[in-house]
Amino acid sequence: MKSIVLRTWLWFFVATSVLAAGNSAFNGEWVLVPQKSTEIDLYGSLELSFTLAGDRVTVIEKWGGNRSFADTLNLKADGSTNRLAFRDRVWPTNVFMGIALNPGTERKIKAYWSADGNTLTLDSDYPLRGSQGLRTVSSKHRYQLNPQTGILRYRIDRSTRPDAAPIEYVLKRKGTREAFVMQLADEWQVEGKLDENAFLISLQGVANSQGPTLYFIYPPNWAFNYTPAIYDFYHNERHYTFTRLNSKEEAIDRLKDRVQGYVVWDPQVRTSLIVAFTAAGLERAVVVSPRLIPLAEKAGLKKVEDLRNIFVGKSDYEIYSWAYDRYWPRCNKELIIWLGGEYGDVMKPGVADWGIYKKAFFNDLSSVESDTLEYGLARKLLGEMTPMSLVMGWHSYKKDKERDHVKLTSNFGHTVEGLHTLPNMSFNSQVPATPGFQFRNNHHLRPDSTYKVEKKVYITCVQTDGLGIGAWTKPGRGEIPYAWEVIMNYHWLAPAVIEFWYSQATPNDYFIGCLSGPGYMYPKAVPPKFMPTLLTRAYELMQKLDLKVFETMDYSEGATVEGNSDLPKEIVDFYYDAMPGAIGFVNGYAPSYTFSHRDGRPFISYDYYLSPTRTETDAVADLHELAAINSDRPYFLLMHVREASDVKRVKSILDRLGPEFQLVPLDVFLHLAGKKPTFKERYLTRP
Repeated sequence: MKSIVLRTWLWFFVATSVLAAGNSAFNGEWVLVPQKSTEIDLYGSLELSFTLAGDRVTVIEKWGGNRSFADTLNLKADGSTNRLAFRDRVWPTNVFMGIALNPGTERKIKAYWSADGNTLTLDSDYPLRGSQGLRTVSSKHRYQLNPQTGILRYRIDRSTRPDAAPIEYVLKRKGTREAFVMQLADEWQVEGKLDENAFLISLQGVANSQGPTLYFIYPPNWAFNYTPAIYDFYHNERHYTFTRLNSKEEAIDRLKDRVQGYVVWDPQVRTSLIVAFTAAGLERAVVVSPRLIPLAEKAGLKKVEDLRNIFVGKSDYEIYSWAYDRYWPRCNKELIIWLGGEYGDVMKPGVADWGIYKKAFFNDLSSVESDTLEYGLARKLLGEMTPMSLVMGWHSYKKDKERDHVKLTSNFGHTVEGLHTLPNMSFNSQVPATPGFQFRNNHHLRPDSTYKVEKKVYITCVQTDGLGIGAWTKPGRGEIPYAWEVIMNYHWLAPAVIEFWYSQATPNDYFIGCLSGPGYMYPKAVPPKFMPTLLTRAYELMQKLDLKVFETMDYSEGATVEGNSDLPKEIVDFYYDAMPGAIGFVNGYAPSYTFSHRDGRPFISYDYYLSPTRTETDAVADLHELAAINSDRPYFLLMHVREASDVKRVKSILDRLGPEFQLVPLDVFLHLAGKKPTFKERYLTRP
């Protein structure tokens, strides 16, 4: 009886396989992803072509380029035997082995589809000629399509080859995931070669408007130090094929068909370049200094705007007022770029490609109220944007402070995503996360475990300033429990970049949401009518990214030392109400003084800020003194680590603290603090 059931099951399996039809998504041409494939001797490359028609399939394999070999298989894919004669002796998978096919002999091939139509299998028997004569070999060729990722895997198993070393090729559809890559020079002086980098970054913004086409690797000292690592991720894990560009001339020659013209900026007036980026986005143009006009015209581009001699002697207020009248009506009202940061002879316009791509208005207006004219124009721009929009880039280091800028933008319910050096966003924004990729955090709390609170100093570490400019690629990551601030808007702004971080995370890397909202904002400066919507957006992003801890910060009334970074109870209430699944909240940047706990969910401010200039010896002494002053046990010491410090340095400090201190993951820290909160509840109170 058992044998009858088994035979019946086998018959059903074979019958359904035989009768299955192929997925029409196979049709077309596929090219090799060499970095993910078995090396191909001599030929180096492989292209496949599939044509499905009824119960037949035609497979064409082309090995190599100018020097090539092609094999065409026209097969009935119903499990019956196809007989095809060999016409050539080339054995293309292994041409450096002394093995040949035997022209004139036949191969027997049974072709059939899997039940879901996503795998084509060819079972073959054929003779091979070696130095000892003919031998019959059996092989199984599997072409497996993943409809979600659009990737085709081709595996060859042979009766004569060890099982541990199959031949495997990864292919993508021809014409997809192809891009250019270029190394940017470390040239950012207005009187130097800034004009070349500005030209290339503007070319990137325009070229990428038709898909992710141009990616830059920035210099090693760039604030966002991950551009080489993201490039490797795209190349090795996301199956991109990159062609390297070696000069600005080569770049414009390869991409000129995507460009509508050029805008001339005036090197006599630095601000004219910021205005030129606005014009470039609207006109789909590149920006050039006068000396680069011949380069643009050689490429066949026409001048669409000339800003020379218009702004000489004018103030920034006058220049941006002119730009407002000329460009603002056509600009994006959900995104604006503050192209600040360095000033004088230096400009680092890393975010300019993104602003051009999104047709945004560029400026670096002051956010200080005493700068009456510029401040008034900044308020006018922000007030005419859609409420709760994005302000990207960064404030001018010459004109104001970070807290001035974020306070002003928060007044309108907008959120900030910095910095002005943020690179490659026009490319990164268009690369989706791998279909089906799950954003899974490394939670340490286990529902089946009991956590005992001991009389210790519990310490935990959170890296400042998000993942992009921090220590993620520096030494020591993964050696100790460590929390990282996630730029949550990347879930939709740059999904593959955040996948990169999640896929690289070690069990000791723990992600938290930030900063005060769906982006960077100061809650005390946000009109209360916007807070519920903003925090709902933030919590939705937390859930998508599997985040259980949220971070707040408010410098709208000055920094910690000379200002007031505390939060009133009504603001803290907003977070508890809007984020019911959060296990706790952390607050501040440098030390702050707001504390609360509700239903085992603590709201804890930083007690220590590890400056990058603090010696290890002094940091150890600071932490011991904090523990002496806060003498009740347990004592919960939350430490914020400036992004310039790497994890190895932090570990070296913690290793010197002694047995009374216990380093724990942030989620465990908050759970223990919620069980026995020895900190005193405190909110900002107004006179």
